[in-house]
Amino acid sequence: MARYEIPQTMKACVLTGPNAFEIREDVPVPVPGPEEVLCRIGGVAICGSDPGVFDGHLAGEWPPSYPFIAGHEWAGRVVALGEGVTKFRVGDRVAGEAHKGCGHCRMCLEGRYTLCLNYGKPDAGHRHYGFITQGAYAQYCVFHVKSCTPLPDEISYREAAMCDTGGVALHGVEIAGIIPGSTVAVIGPGPIGMMAMKLAKALGAARVIVVGRGSRLASAQRLGCDDAVDFTKADPVQAVRLLTDGLGVDACLECSGANGTVSQAVRMCRKGGHAVLLGVPAVEHDEPIPFKYIAHNEIMLSGSRANPNVGWKLLNMIKAGSISVKEMVTHTFPLEEMAKAMDVFVGRKENVMKVVIYPNGGEQA
Repeated sequence: MARYEIPQTMKACVLTGPNAFEIREDVPVPVPGPEEVLCRIGGVAICGSDPGVFDGHLAGEWPPSYPFIAGHEWAGRVVALGEGVTKFRVGDRVAGEAHKGCGHCRMCLEGRYTLCLNYGKPDAGHRHYGFITQGAYAQYCVFHVKSCTPLPDEISYREAAMCDTGGVALHGVEIAGIIPGSTVAVIGPGPIGMMAMKLAKALGAARVIVVGRGSRLASAQRLGCDDAVDFTKADPVQAVRLLTDGLGVDACLECSGANGTVSQAVRMCRKGGHAVLLGVPAVEHDEPIPFKYIAHNEIMLSGSRANPNVGWKLLNMIKAGSISVKEMVTHTFPLEEMAKAMDVFVGRKENVMKVVIYPNGGEQA
């Protein structure tokens, strides 16, 4: 078994309050408990939810208190084992997941652990890394084995850091029941929308229509969508209907979380279609939905939370070449440049799509 020299302290991006963080080098390296592993972080991607964690908009819940280390879209290497760990060995490469359910509530027993009934109760066994449990914007972090998936050697850390974004999209695609030959609309060509587009195509959708604007809509065209609708130039529902000879799509994946798009997603669907909400709206977000249209046309309307039970599927698809995520990561930064990385990501500068942070120097971590 491999052995690694583990330091007493580490470098980490520490949130000290709303809109305040520091890059510290004196943070104690955590110690793994039962069924936990200590991982040296290879790469961690900035998520669309991270700016809200950083700015303190949800302080008291995400994060529950300060100081706090955020970051949840990670991949790395196991360097120490807690008591009772048999699934992994020191030296194993792994891709991570933010959620770990309590394991014993009804939702967890059904395999729907991202809906754990003991959310926010660490004593019951629940963890939500980077949100309410210390996260991965650090050189080292402790994770439960249930939140780690074996990472094939062929897949880089920067690709594996896309497991969360790709997994969220895959979970939504599975809920939608996308089948070969189907027609799909994707609202919002951000990172999740772009992955939803790619996965719908990989699973056999004959036609994927992406609704968006600007450089991200152009990126969707470059990366393989069949049709693009610029919502600043045309009514998106009418445009999608025109592209489908008036029938509508088999499934619509709402990936923006913007106001008004739930109704649009429903109205884009054909009779018997399925609208799935992957986008995360603001807390104050609310909008009317077309109840009569939903009822009379038997439209399925579903929420979708996070990425349960899909990490291994996505990694197998990446390894087999069924889907590519390399081009999704447009920028990489060392941990010391977190402020610049966040500025590029939040400001959508330089045609950014996904940003990966390297806490330990790069791919050789």
